[in-house]
Amino acid sequence: MDISVVIPLYNEEESLPELYAWIERVMKQNNFSFEVIFINDGSTDHSWDIIQQLSDQSDTVHGIGFRRNYGKSAALYCGFAKAEGNVVITMDADLQDSPDEIPGLYHMIVDEGYDMVSGWKQKRYDPLSKTLPTKLFNATARKVSGIHNLHDFNCGLKAYRKNVVKNIEVYGEMHRYIPYLAKNAGFEKIGEKVVQHRSRKYGSSKFGLNRFFNGYLDLITLWFLSNFGKKPMHVFGFIGSIMFFIGFLAVLAIGLDKIYALANNIPQRLITDSPYFYISLTTMLIGTQLFLAGFLGDLISRGNPNRNDYQIEKTIR
Repeated sequence: MDISVVIPLYNEEESLPELYAWIERVMKQNNFSFEVIFINDGSTDHSWDIIQQLSDQSDTVHGIGFRRNYGKSAALYCGFAKAEGNVVITMDADLQDSPDEIPGLYHMIVDEGYDMVSGWKQKRYDPLSKTLPTKLFNATARKVSGIHNLHDFNCGLKAYRKNVVKNIEVYGEMHRYIPYLAKNAGFEKIGEKVVQHRSRKYGSSKFGLNRFFNGYLDLITLWFLSNFGKKPMHVFGFIGSIMFFIGFLAVLAIGLDKIYALANNIPQRLITDSPYFYISLTTMLIGTQLFLAGFLGDLISRGNPNRNDYQIEKTIR
C-alpha cells in the first residue's frame, strides 16, 4: 500500500464527508493505493456515525473510536500502530489542511529520500493572538531541538516513512514535537514543505492558549529525557556536587574567619548569628539532595526494562 492517511478528530461531523471525498479524489487522480484511518477522540457529536457510514461505503476507510477524549497524541499513537502504508500522512479533520498537498509530500519521502516532511503554513488565517505565540513557540523549539530548518513544528500536515512512525512513541501532548522524537530515534533527514492553510469552514478551534504553556513544559521534559533520560546522575549529581562544594567552601571560610578573630582577640558575633552560615548550610543540603536524586534516578533507570531499547536499523547474519 502506498499511503496511509491518519486523521485524529474531535467533533468534526460536518467536515468528514467532504474531507474523505477530497482525499479519495486526490488518491485516484495519482493512482495511489491508500487507506484513511479516522481516530475519533471521544467526540460528543455524530462524528462516529459518519465514520461508520463512510466505512460502509468504502473499504479504504478505517475507524478507531475512543470512549472518552484522550488528546491528539493518543489518537496519533493508535493511528500509527494501525497504519500499513509505506508513507504515512497525518492531517487535521477541520479542512484547514489541504489533501492536494499529499502527492508533493509523498514524492519528497519516496523520491527525495526524506524520513519525515513537516508542513509549513507560511500564510495563516489565524488571529494575531494565535500567530504571535506560535512564532515564539517555534523559535524556542528550533533552538532546543537543533532542527533549525523547520518553521512550524505543530503543523498537523506531515508525512513520514513507515519505519519512522513504527519506531517513535507519541504520548502525553508530545504530538507537537514529533520531529524532535524522530530525530532522537535516529531519523535525521527531516524536511519541510510550504503548504496551503485554509480558513476553518465548520465548527470552532478545540485548542486554547494553555497549549502554549503546556508546550514549553513538554519541550523541557523532552529535552531532559533525550539528553539525560538514561543517565540522570550526570545532571543531578553534577549540579548537586557543585552546590555542595560551594556551600562547603563558604562554611569553611566563615569558620576560618571566626578562628582568626578569636586568635587575634577581635570582637565578632556568633557564627549562628550570621545569615551567610545558613545560606551556606542550605546550599550544602540542597546539593546533597540533588546528588541523592541523581543516584536514585540512576537506580530507577537501571531497573527500567527498556534501558537497552536501541534503534537497530540493519544487521548482517
